[in-house]
Amino acid sequence: MAKEFPCKRAVVYPVGKDKYGRVAYTHLTFHQLDKESDRLAQSLERAGIGRGIRTVLMVKPSLDFFVIIFALFKTGAVPVVVDPGMGLKRMIGCLKESRPQGFIGISLAHVVRILFPAFFKTVKIWVTVGRRWFWGGHTYKKLIQKPWEPYPVSKTLKKDTAAILFTTGSTGPAKGAVYTHGNFDAQLRQIKTHLGISSDEIDLSTFPLFALFWPALGITSVIPDMDPTKPALVDPKKIIDTITDQEITSMFASPALLNRVGKYGKDKGIKLPSLKRVISAGAPVAPSNIKQFSSMLCDGAEIHTPYGATEAVPIISIGSNEILNETKDLTEKGYGNCVGYPINNIEIRLIKITDTPIEKWSDDLIVKDGEMGEITVKGDLVTRQYFEKPDADLLAKIKQGNEIWHRMGDLGWRDKKGRIWFCGRKSHRVITENGTLFTIPCEAIFNAHPKVFRSALVGVGPQKNKKPLICIELIDGDNKIYKKDLRSELLEIAKQSELTKNIETVLYHKGFPVDIRHNSKIFREKLAIWAEKKLR
Repeated sequence: MAKEFPCKRAVVYPVGKDKYGRVAYTHLTFHQLDKESDRLAQSLERAGIGRGIRTVLMVKPSLDFFVIIFALFKTGAVPVVVDPGMGLKRMIGCLKESRPQGFIGISLAHVVRILFPAFFKTVKIWVTVGRRWFWGGHTYKKLIQKPWEPYPVSKTLKKDTAAILFTTGSTGPAKGAVYTHGNFDAQLRQIKTHLGISSDEIDLSTFPLFALFWPALGITSVIPDMDPTKPALVDPKKIIDTITDQEITSMFASPALLNRVGKYGKDKGIKLPSLKRVISAGAPVAPSNIKQFSSMLCDGAEIHTPYGATEAVPIISIGSNEILNETKDLTEKGYGNCVGYPINNIEIRLIKITDTPIEKWSDDLIVKDGEMGEITVKGDLVTRQYFEKPDADLLAKIKQGNEIWHRMGDLGWRDKKGRIWFCGRKSHRVITENGTLFTIPCEAIFNAHPKVFRSALVGVGPQKNKKPLICIELIDGDNKIYKKDLRSELLEIAKQSELTKNIETVLYHKGFPVDIRHNSKIFREKLAIWAEKKLR
C-alpha cells in the first residue's frame, strides 16, 4: 500500500483543539507508516524482539500504536494483546499465561509490571512508550530515531503464529486465541469482499484492534477522541463531529455506542451523508437500536451486524434493511436475533447441544433446520487452538481430518432462507423442570415494555432444575416508576407468552455488569450470583 498510495493518509489522530476550538489532527501517510515501522523493526530486532518472540503490547490507540504493531509483524514477533478492562488481576494472569519474552507498554503498564514482578519473570526485553522513570530497558523514542534502512520483512508462513489475542472472559476464564498469519490473511479477504470496501474510503474504528485491518487494505483509519474501554460513555457530539470533519464513509460501533450516538443524533435531527456503512458487533444489536441510528443515514447506507468471536470473526452477517423489513417483528416476539447468512465460503453447522467435548466430527451431530443447536464454524479465518490450553481446546474444537470446527458456545437455529438466529450463550441457558429457557428469546418479551432498558434471564438453584427469574434494568431517568405496579405488568406480559409463562420472579438491578470491550455483553453469571443473594 505504501508503494501504491505513498502520499495518502494511513492513520489520522486527534491532537487537541486550535485557538478557535476546532479539532486539530495529525497523521501518518502510508509511506511514513512504512518507513517508521521499518526503523522500529530494525531496532526491535537488534534489541532481541524478532521472529517468534511473544511480546506484550500495552499501548493506547495512537499513531505509535500502528507503527509498533506493523513493526512487530515485520519482524515476525508475536504480539500478545490483553484487554486492560478485564481487571488488573485477570489481566496480569493472562499475561503470565502467555509467558512473554518482550514487553512494550506505556509508563503506567510498566508500573504494573514493577508491582507484580512474579508475573513477568519470563520477560527479558522492555520498551517504554512515553517517559521512562526508574526502570530499565529501551525507550520507544530512542528506538524510532535510528537511521532508516529498508527492512527485509520476515518470511512468515501461513501456519506461523502471528498474534495471541485474549478473549474477554465474559463467560469463563479468558483464553489466548492463537492467530496465524493465514488467519489474518483470510480475515482481510473476507472483510474486503463481503463489505465491498474500496481503497478510497475513510474508516472510523471505535475499537482499536479492528482499526488495524484498514491500512492493510489501503484505507485511511481515523482514531476517535474517546476512551476505547468505555464506549457506552462516549461523547456522541465528538463522534458525529469526527464523521463530519473527516468525511467518514465506514465506522465500527459497539451496540452501546450505537445506542448513545443514535439517540443523540435522532433527537437533534442530524444526518450523516458521508457514511456508507456502519458495522456493529460485540453483542446482540436490538432492532430498535438499529432503527434509531438509521435515522441519521442517507442514500441506501446500511448498518451491518456481523457475528463472530475472538476465535473466528466475521463469519455471519446481515444488513439493517433486511432486519427492519423482515426479521424485526419476529425478534421482538422471541424468535431470537437474526444474525444473517454465512459470509462467502464460511461453513456454518448447528449441532446437538452438549456441554461435553466432541473429539471427532460426524454429520450425525447436525440438527434439522428450525431446531435449536450450538453454532459451529469451519474456515480459513477460524483459529485452531488456544495458547497452551488443551482442556479448552477439547471443549471448543472438533477435528475433521486436518480441519477444525470451532464451537462458538452460542445457541441458535437456521430458518428456511438459510439465515441463522442467535438465541444466547450455551452456558446461559436455564434448565428448569418444565424445559429449557434461552436468554435472547425470553428477554425480548420483557424488553418490549417501554419502561425497560434491558433485561437478563438467569436461573438460581440446582444445575438441572433451576428457578428462572428476570432481572430488569430500567430506562435512564425513569426513577419515579412505581416498581410494584411495573412488576405486575411484566409478570402479566410473561404469562401471555409460551416462552416466559413460567417466570414468576422479577428483580430490579441498576446498571447491569457488562463487558469492558464493548460495554454491551451482559455478565449474566454475576447477575445470577446477585439474584441468589437477593432472594435469600
